[in-house]
Amino acid sequence: MNRRNLLKTISISLGATVISTEVIAKLANDSFLYTSRPNLLHKPLGKAITAITIGAGNRGTVYGNFAAKFPDQLDIIGVAEPNEFRNDRYTKQHQIADKYRFKTWEDVFKQPKFADAVIISTPDDLHYAPCMKALEMGYDVLLEKPIAPTEKECRAILSLAKKKGRIVAVCHVLRYAPYFVKMRDLITQGAIGEIVSVQHFEPIEHTHMAHSFVRGNWHNAKQTTPIILAKSCHDLDIIKWIINKSSQKIAAMGDLKWFKKENAPAGSTARCTDGCKVERECPYSAIKEYYEKRKRLGVLDLPEDKTKHPEVIMERLKTTNYGRCVYRMENDQPDHYITSIQFADSVTASFSMEAFTSYHGRRTRIMGTMGDMVGDMEELVVSDFRTGKSVKFIPKAEDVDGYKNSGHGGGDWLLVKDFVQAVGQQNASILTSTIDESIESHIMGFMAEESRRTGKIMDIKI
Repeated sequence: MNRRNLLKTISISLGATVISTEVIAKLANDSFLYTSRPNLLHKPLGKAITAITIGAGNRGTVYGNFAAKFPDQLDIIGVAEPNEFRNDRYTKQHQIADKYRFKTWEDVFKQPKFADAVIISTPDDLHYAPCMKALEMGYDVLLEKPIAPTEKECRAILSLAKKKGRIVAVCHVLRYAPYFVKMRDLITQGAIGEIVSVQHFEPIEHTHMAHSFVRGNWHNAKQTTPIILAKSCHDLDIIKWIINKSSQKIAAMGDLKWFKKENAPAGSTARCTDGCKVERECPYSAIKEYYEKRKRLGVLDLPEDKTKHPEVIMERLKTTNYGRCVYRMENDQPDHYITSIQFADSVTASFSMEAFTSYHGRRTRIMGTMGDMVGDMEELVVSDFRTGKSVKFIPKAEDVDGYKNSGHGGGDWLLVKDFVQAVGQQNASILTSTIDESIESHIMGFMAEESRRTGKIMDIKI
């Protein structure tokens, strides 16, 4: 079936709805495979955009890998990274000149401006200062979420970006995932009438929770940011983006229930490698997760020679937080968190973030006056009350290395592609996640955390 007939078939199934996203194939009756629609604002660029990466960890590597694959679009010419192993690896991959290798972000800005843009992928508490300095010096910025640890700092970045006329793209990558783009397109086109309510669920998956928010870099909200921002500002943002109305009030509840010292099993030890008597039966065993299953190893900075991995992994488990008992960390992040949100025009939304699941990947239900949507990022089922028909859309998305099946839905590199075009054309409207668009969901997050701590319903003032 050619594309014109496909669109005709879908339009009949969904009443008068027009489908703009690119359809690839009809898989079965009322089941279609599609990919992301092209951004019509893209133009051929005369040269690659040059950028400096500040923070060469997992996220910096994802964006750097885009440059490695598409050097005609993005050229990484500088790096700041205090970890010598990561600095060396990043420098080698991008062939960065010695004069543009730095240990700290401060060192970057001691030089006169030498690139078009800065990619900030540092820990959460190191977003604000380098971003402000980059804007002051005239750089455009690709800023990893969350924007900054406080509302005041977020607003200051927005203010300076406007004052300097610079582009700040926030890495709300779900806005670029074909799954969520399709969802928003269909809603905009009236596929389910007017939105009445949204239910959104983020199952973190129990070992992911232990890895990132009990043992990992985000285990302590005081040192980084609360989990509602560190993990779930993606989700608050996508709820806001789909509804496309201003948020007004938010209420939240949640707590740290399980990963505490009083829940440590008898016979457990400070580290999984210390002869723990329950390590073999513990679902959070670091030995099973990292050494045996070889999962989530990016944080361990392993050498290229894989024959050395067993020895190095075990050494890391004996010396870093990743080998510590999950019940004996200095963690304070809630392991379950729920919010209720009031939007304009009487639209409501609920969001639940849960650590204790055997699965991950976001789930969404959208209720409209003329239909509903149910999806899990693998497929989106749209039902039309007027016709009684349901249509299934299955996205075809390319997840990048290190983030496959991570819940980003292929949005990482699609974001970078739009950022490159925005900088090259000096046209921020090419992006859907500029700081102007993204700051509201951050304020929602700050107010949710205030509500969780105080028990009050909070007004959201943009």
